[in-house]
Amino acid sequence: MTANFSFQRLAKCSQTHARVGIFSTPHGVVETPRFMPVGTLASVKTLTPSQLKDTGAQMILSNTYHLHLQPGEDIVAGSGGLHKFMGWDGPILTDSGGFQVFSLSKMRKVTEEGVTFRSPHDGKIIELTPERSIEIQNILGADVIMAFDECPSHISTYEEVEAATARTYRWLERCILSHKRLDQALFGIVQGGMYLDLRSQAVVDLEKFDLPGYAIGGVSVGEEPDMIRKIVQDTAPLLPVNKPRYLMGVGTYKEMIMAIASGMDIFDCVIPTRWARHGTAMVKGERWNLKNAQFRRDFSPIDADCPCYTCQNFTRAYLSHLVRSQEILAYTLLSIHNITELIQFTQKVRNAILNDHFTKQFAQWLN
Repeated sequence: MTANFSFQRLAKCSQTHARVGIFSTPHGVVETPRFMPVGTLASVKTLTPSQLKDTGAQMILSNTYHLHLQPGEDIVAGSGGLHKFMGWDGPILTDSGGFQVFSLSKMRKVTEEGVTFRSPHDGKIIELTPERSIEIQNILGADVIMAFDECPSHISTYEEVEAATARTYRWLERCILSHKRLDQALFGIVQGGMYLDLRSQAVVDLEKFDLPGYAIGGVSVGEEPDMIRKIVQDTAPLLPVNKPRYLMGVGTYKEMIMAIASGMDIFDCVIPTRWARHGTAMVKGERWNLKNAQFRRDFSPIDADCPCYTCQNFTRAYLSHLVRSQEILAYTLLSIHNITELIQFTQKVRNAILNDHFTKQFAQWLN
């Protein structure tokens, strides 16, 4: 692998493809399977790095596209790189910006060279190419960087998805040629939409490069849950067993269990902090709206089994009061709990796989 990176598979479930591993990076290890909080703009919303560390987070995600627009990679570099800029000393992954460009469907133009779009900040024309995406990520300095890919819509035709998947492969070749830092691991992304034959061929094509890791992308862009499940179940086992596997953009219990059972290792999603900003707590996989009247006089913690700072110190009644009052502290305390909830969940899954109790202990989420 790239310098200072390695992946070791420690155990495998006897009945599924679920596995336990250790992904080593220059800024520390990631014990897989593991949930990664999202810090799009070099900040996991409402949390300090110290609070984030206390949730059990080991690796976080930031976004190339957003950091390029604000504050700009030159400012991040001037501070000594992304880790110093945001005060986080653990591993960081940066997305390439491909998904964000996809979301600007009415504002962008895709060519073989790259993507041209108008900045939503000031209307300035910006060209993002595979070379430019990698250059920006090299400057930002995350441990893991992602190849620039084309993420087709779930309503695209077979021909459109086939063309986008082929372009993603050609762009990956250019990303590899542009990548300059040995202390950053470049991951390739398997695209192919809902078409399993395109996904399978994409894996074959990407494996030729023997990259440090691989991701499955384009599975949270509008597809039905059953189709997402089918894509991941069929694609994940095809990926190299000795490399970390990253499923992009999922973060519910059911999504992660399905992905882990298929052999995926790391996950990211904005759900825990987004739900927190809407006054919603995650409790053993359920959504609790703390604005509901039932919580106004409930003086128990959100979850008595949760070790997080929020559950150890505050009641549902207090959190309900903060949410109803739109106090910023509500969003911080709920984010602490929600992120801890997901990380604790993946830790429990990890222990279950190590003891070969995975299918029994998590049966309710596997069905």
